[in-house]
Amino acid sequence: MSSRRQFLWTAFAATNRALASDPLVSGVETAVLWPGRGKGPGWFHPRACRQPGGLFMTCQTISGSDLFGPVHWSESRDAGRTWTGPALVPGLGRIKLPGGIEEGVCDVVPDFHAASGTLLAMGWNVYYKDNRLTQPNEERWPVYSVRGRDGQWGPRRKLEWNHPEATAIYGSNCSQRVMLDDGRILLPLTFGRYGRMDRAVTTALCSFDGERVRILKSGTILRLAEKRGLLEPSVVRYGGRFFMTIRAEDERGYVTASADGLDWRPIQPWRWDDGEPITMSSTQQHWMPHSEALFLVYTRKAEGNVNVMRWRAPLWMARVDPDTMRLIRETEQVVIPMSGDGVRQPDSVARLGNFHTVAASASESLVTVGETLPSGGFSGDTLIARVRWSQPNRVSP
Repeated sequence: MSSRRQFLWTAFAATNRALASDPLVSGVETAVLWPGRGKGPGWFHPRACRQPGGLFMTCQTISGSDLFGPVHWSESRDAGRTWTGPALVPGLGRIKLPGGIEEGVCDVVPDFHAASGTLLAMGWNVYYKDNRLTQPNEERWPVYSVRGRDGQWGPRRKLEWNHPEATAIYGSNCSQRVMLDDGRILLPLTFGRYGRMDRAVTTALCSFDGERVRILKSGTILRLAEKRGLLEPSVVRYGGRFFMTIRAEDERGYVTASADGLDWRPIQPWRWDDGEPITMSSTQQHWMPHSEALFLVYTRKAEGNVNVMRWRAPLWMARVDPDTMRLIRETEQVVIPMSGDGVRQPDSVARLGNFHTVAASASESLVTVGETLPSGGFSGDTLIARVRWSQPNRVSP
């Protein structure tokens, strides 16, 4: 395994501290985890979870639009300050299929499963032909591999779900899920059937024995008949309830709540606390829970990024009002700044649309993201923002 590598702490830190406006946030520092600009490889989809003794991350290289290499993993034993060099996950590479097609895996999210002492890495499959994306909306499903107590990886497995509305595609990609206290898993899903462009979302209650994930039952089906519909749902448990945030393609993101994680209220667009809708564009959002408050990390349209593709920089965070399911405007701050001029030179701006959060300790949470720079061969830096809390976060193990 590669030796540990120290971060390159950047000058972003002072800027982020000055923008802190929520009393729980004492500061934010941004660092380069793995440099990739101009030389590569660009490590993308960096998504971390807690495990006994530290943090675990999955990631993969990117070389074009939705063109990913095999899934790798890395570990940190010091709350994310240093990481091991990425190592291959044996079962999550490319498989050759007839007709010159290769089946890969992408959008992987890891979670430690305390009941079995194993680590579950789940994404979904993706197809390439001549090193280009093909069949983006058919024959796709969740795939996963399990790292056992002995550190060895199990085989690549498909999550089976025979739902009549999921005949063409179903996935749990880039999605935060909830590992329940009884060992079961609350898994968000996006899905669609042949002949229908828009996808729906739901959640599934799953069993997991340390080797196989099985869907036991699914919840309310939520729809938005606009372009590709509802995508990349993420769930969180906070204050005795469950919340789900959802990517959409109508210049909005959506949110809903549930008492049990299966019976969901109708979706509502993300709004500020004064009722003004927040303009977003087909990009995921993710939860950052603290024991004293719930935060959302997201992208949105702003004066300085109007010409950036899907307004995918900077990354923002704000506190959620759990009763109204709205963002409190005065708590908003930049968590990872935009690099470049988003008005006059948008092609120079690194896009930050695929990111994740993790509670590194009781005093800090992390936001991880891989830049994409299409004008530079898609290779960008892998970044990490360290959000420091003014009060201990009891959500952290």
